[in-house]
Amino acid sequence: MSQRRDGVLREMGLAPLWKLRAARTVAPQPPDADRSAAIAAMNWDELRQSVAGCRACELCRTRQQAVLGVGDLQADWLFVGEGPGVEEDKKGEPFVGQAGRLLDAMLAAIGLRRGERVYIANAVKCRPPDNRTPEPAEIAACRPYLERQVELLGPRLIVALGRPAAQALLHREVKIAACRGTLADYRGVPLIVTYHPAYLLRNPADKALAWEDLCFARTTFEGLQKGPAAAI
Repeated sequence: MSQRRDGVLREMGLAPLWKLRAARTVAPQPPDADRSAAIAAMNWDELRQSVAGCRACELCRTRQQAVLGVGDLQADWLFVGEGPGVEEDKKGEPFVGQAGRLLDAMLAAIGLRRGERVYIANAVKCRPPDNRTPEPAEIAACRPYLERQVELLGPRLIVALGRPAAQALLHREVKIAACRGTLADYRGVPLIVTYHPAYLLRNPADKALAWEDLCFARTTFEGLQKGPAAAI
């Protein structure tokens, strides 16, 4: 049947176009509920393999590689950004470019270090073209991976770096200015929202505000170590 179809299309001058479109078609995915349930049962190795081969949204077409995350799998702190950039897409690790160097400096300022009690992830695992903001459908497609990462890590505190990360975690519209200095909740885990390092590179005057957020995060974490009542 397929040979006959190809012959008809070839006579019509459409065979090459049909082949090209077929090659570019994203592989069909299981229903969302089934896919989410499967991801929710994965261990770290299974999660890495699934993310590496994921074709659940259009971002798979232009990525070099998917970027799951990096850090301590027993982390107390989870930092979540927006999505991989050019360098991250090449190296397969989040926050390795200029924004990554600033994030490392931010961590050091509150006594933290990448990979030590810290895990770093992104709302989407593939680089959006031209580093644009991930679209809602792309964030939704990646959300089961992020949710599973949080569950496997069991962090004591989450820091959302930028609006897309905050919205991916909180499932609602977020304005950074309105959320700063307050504690949100992600399934029982305290969550603090601050600016993305890439935004701070473009708007250095707001680094002082980010420093306030980091101090708030540090104080919150210290309160968590003393017990739930002290953190309220």
